[in-house]
Amino acid sequence: MGHRAEAILEKAIRSMWERNAELAGEVAADDLPIDYLDVEIDRAVLEFLALQAPVAQDLREVIGIKTAATDLERVGDIARNIATSAICLAELPAISPPSTLEALANSSRRALMNALLAFANYDPSLARVVLASDDEVDADEAATFRAALQGIRDNPDTSEQEVYFILIAKNLERVGDHATNIAEDVVLVVESLNLKHAEKLDS
Repeated sequence: MGHRAEAILEKAIRSMWERNAELAGEVAADDLPIDYLDVEIDRAVLEFLALQAPVAQDLREVIGIKTAATDLERVGDIARNIATSAICLAELPAISPPSTLEALANSSRRALMNALLAFANYDPSLARVVLASDDEVDADEAATFRAALQGIRDNPDTSEQEVYFILIAKNLERVGDHATNIAEDVVLVVESLNLKHAEKLDS
């Protein structure tokens, strides 16, 4: 499921760069196996809980698998959103996207990749790298938003394209959020430490 989530995100981003409506159109079909795997994981988790009654780390692991699967399913939905914007962009005169959008795409993909590696290896150190990288993703998203707004002000004729860049940036930032969730699952499973909303709750 993780490999499919990475692949569908990559395809959606590539369709945007290439303004390739045909490639973007494949993303919806690519999302169906991810949805299927999400349902299968739900079934397996419920069966395991009913038959095995896991406790301690085993229980945390089952919960972590379920919540990580939910985040990966949502990455598939995000890829579909990006692909929809890519199809719309393909129908409009080409303009250069904000220069920060590439950095955002790279930082969000890297966060997802590291989160999946951390989960596969139950590596809390790598998970914390992902958690720390969320600020970079957020900063890249904010910079892209500002650049697109400036593009709208400078050239209103291209405002529609700039709006799609903003939508894509927001979706990429959400990938970073889901990568963060998966990284938090790793820390919960390995260290029995719940980091969700930690900064807000601590304050």
